[in-house]
Amino acid sequence: MMFSRAEKTPLAEWWWSIDRELLGALILLMTCGMVLSFAASPPVAERIGLSPWFFIIRHALFCLLALPVLLGASLMSHRQARIAALVTLVVSLVLLWATLRFGTEVKGARRWISFAGQSVQPSEFVKPAFAVLGAWLFSESMVHKNVPGKMLATLIMLSIVVALLLQPDIGQTALVLATWASLLFISGISWWIIVGLAGASGGLLFGAYLFFPHFSRRIDTFLNPEGGGNTYQIDRALQSLLEGGWFGRGPGESIAKKLIPDAHADYVFSAAAGEFGIIFCMVLVSLIAFIVIRAMMGAQRQTSLFARLASSTLAIQFAMQSGINLAVNLNLVPPKGMTLPFVSYGGTSMIAIAFGMGLMLALTRTKPEERMVTGLPVYKSALAPAE
Repeated sequence: MMFSRAEKTPLAEWWWSIDRELLGALILLMTCGMVLSFAASPPVAERIGLSPWFFIIRHALFCLLALPVLLGASLMSHRQARIAALVTLVVSLVLLWATLRFGTEVKGARRWISFAGQSVQPSEFVKPAFAVLGAWLFSESMVHKNVPGKMLATLIMLSIVVALLLQPDIGQTALVLATWASLLFISGISWWIIVGLAGASGGLLFGAYLFFPHFSRRIDTFLNPEGGGNTYQIDRALQSLLEGGWFGRGPGESIAKKLIPDAHADYVFSAAAGEFGIIFCMVLVSLIAFIVIRAMMGAQRQTSLFARLASSTLAIQFAMQSGINLAVNLNLVPPKGMTLPFVSYGGTSMIAIAFGMGLMLALTRTKPEERMVTGLPVYKSALAPAE
């Protein structure tokens, strides 16, 4: 016990209102990522002429930056969470569009912008910020019928999607669209709209296949691996998954892991399978599933409609990003360049996810004034002074 229940300090109130099991699971997942960094990073660093400790040290620094972001965001009130999301979204959206002109081009795409020698991927911060701000707008439109919140959220989503498509970044575009669709679904829409959105999504995928050559190449290679496409990385990843067996070959012993170019980043799950085996990977997936389910349960207990929508959407976003990464490692979908939250190497991704999960923790905190009427939550406007 860190604080007495009698204490009325902000930290004591935070400790007794936070979901400590969810917080512990997030920190444990971050710890797993640090352990896997020791296993997967040295061969990658040596292969490109760097010190074996290069990625390990940087990953540790990213964790040291991400942890206070996670804890700091979890201390926020609902009003502070909305303001933080709004400021983050505005800044990130400006940087997202600036990246198209001033960003660094890598493999034909402009997704990164540099400041003082450090590269930042604005789209990573756009995702959690949009989830929270979108939930705010949706909740206001549901409480006050004259507020065009859903339309404003849709316009923001379109401005994000257009910028992402111009980079181009199909994976992040799909995640932003899925975030918006989640808000629609949770807020309650007819099945006809759901069917229409599913058809529109299929049309967008077909359009991306026609107009984005790198996307069409990935699809063609995925559907026809023998057609001459570059399948080296996914082949080595699958080899690593298979060679580990149930218990793995042991730390530093995986052969395929040493050949995977992105073993420390997008394919860290495959590297983990080779080193520690299928059982460890099942535990890792179970930990991710626990985080998502626990967050969704916490969201359902909220009396504020805004908090319920925002925390649910953040949990779904976390689940979708994790699912896409795992599906890529298992060769179930074409490569997307999507990190495994808190596990893969990547500073921008790590800090942005910490920000999003911190907001999720803040929005699922229990409040003594919360009451239930006839078993159903009392939905309030996000602008209500009581919060």
